[in-house]
Amino acid sequence: MNKKLLAIAIATSAFTSQAVAIELYNANGSTFAIGGHVSVALSDSDKGELEVISASPRLNFNATHDMGNGFVADAKGEWALNYLTNGENAFTTRLGYIGLTHENAGRVVVGTQWAPYYNAVATVDKPISYASDFTYSDHANLGTGRADKMVSYTNTLALGESQSLTVAGGWQGAHGDYETRLQAAISYNISDFAVNYAFTTGDVATDNAQSHIVSASYGSWGNGLYVAGAYAMGEYMITNSDKEVLPETNVIEFLAGYGLSNGVNLIANYESVTDEKKDSSVYETAAVQAEYKFTQTFVGFAGYQFGLDGSEDNNNQWKLGVRYYL
Repeated sequence: MNKKLLAIAIATSAFTSQAVAIELYNANGSTFAIGGHVSVALSDSDKGELEVISASPRLNFNATHDMGNGFVADAKGEWALNYLTNGENAFTTRLGYIGLTHENAGRVVVGTQWAPYYNAVATVDKPISYASDFTYSDHANLGTGRADKMVSYTNTLALGESQSLTVAGGWQGAHGDYETRLQAAISYNISDFAVNYAFTTGDVATDNAQSHIVSASYGSWGNGLYVAGAYAMGEYMITNSDKEVLPETNVIEFLAGYGLSNGVNLIANYESVTDEKKDSSVYETAAVQAEYKFTQTFVGFAGYQFGLDGSEDNNNQWKLGVRYYL
């Protein structure tokens, strides 16, 4: 992991996908910054009513410290902002970890973090409004999105000027019905093209909950053409609308976006989850979306999602909102 890739690794983990943060301190090899965003939207559906909703708002702090000899430590705390109600849980934890990165030896992270498995999901989980619902079914325990109480290792190897290979692994300890979980991921990048594979496994009660996912992408999100696709095969990983954990599921997701020079990003995506045992649809959706950068820190978004399988829970719906990055 050379110095350029090391910097990318820390920046990716320390800040949000929109690289906006307020740096409060930078001296003597240490930095401290505050970031996140406040996001609200109007939403309605065929089966619901018009309402104001939040769109995954969050507040985070990010710190780094150069320890010398090629080592850089970093820490992150991130909380969801539950500001639309007057309940007691105004803040709930999204992320909280300490990382240690070496320019050659790679990166170790301990705590609640984005899991290595998510590296393959992230290629299709880009839009603000609608995308990648499949990965968030019990993701904290199963380690498919933000993974609770995880230890992970990642190393990126430069293979010339335009190529790199990233390998990663993760471990979660046993708790409750969840036995020890393991996962591994690998990614290959050449210029604007990337291909990814990830695997996660571990027993939950009497069942082995495991998933394989492959994904590929081309382009840079929000800058010209971006296309991506993912395919996942899982066992006891996804819960249906009746709260039943399904023994065998397949997932397909496609995403296409085109970022114009004026700040508009036009987006279309498709997502399907099938119950392989019953040979039936869990849900199937397609969406058309748009995002517009009024400035680097103020973004408008709109989306209309079509429920393609005709189920009551999977009906047509829309969102119209704004996101203000801190």
